[in-house]
Amino acid sequence: MAQIDQDAFKGPHWTPALIEDLAAGRESGAVGSVMVSESARARVWLITMQPGDRLPFHTHVLDYFWVATTPGRARSRYADGTVAEVDYDIGTTRHFTFKQGESMTHDLENIGDTVLCFTTVEYLDSPNAPLC
Repeated sequence: MAQIDQDAFKGPHWTPALIEDLAAGRESGAVGSVMVSESARARVWLITMQPGDRLPFHTHVLDYFWVATTPGRARSRYADGTVAEVDYDIGTTRHFTFKQGESMTHDLENIGDTVLCFTTVEYLDSPNAPLC
């Protein structure tokens, strides 16, 4: 597992425990709370987060998209030290593609006052092999 330079992750949204979780998350392909379907072509994940819940760091290597199925607000911390806060509406959708060897590691924290839900679909015919 790659070492993390803790000096690169300063600020109110980074703690030693989160930095440690980031290191472990670089090997985790659990991109949702629960995988509900898998076929030869795709995997479908659900994420359901109560206010204050956090999905641990995980790494995306497969092409995928997500759809917000409830409105809410979340914070994500990224492996480069970036922190982003986003408001979601029902139907907010984003698509991602990765070239061979590319990835994205982040977490997701519900910082709103409503239950926050997403559906994520990963494509198994992506240039990279799945992590899990």
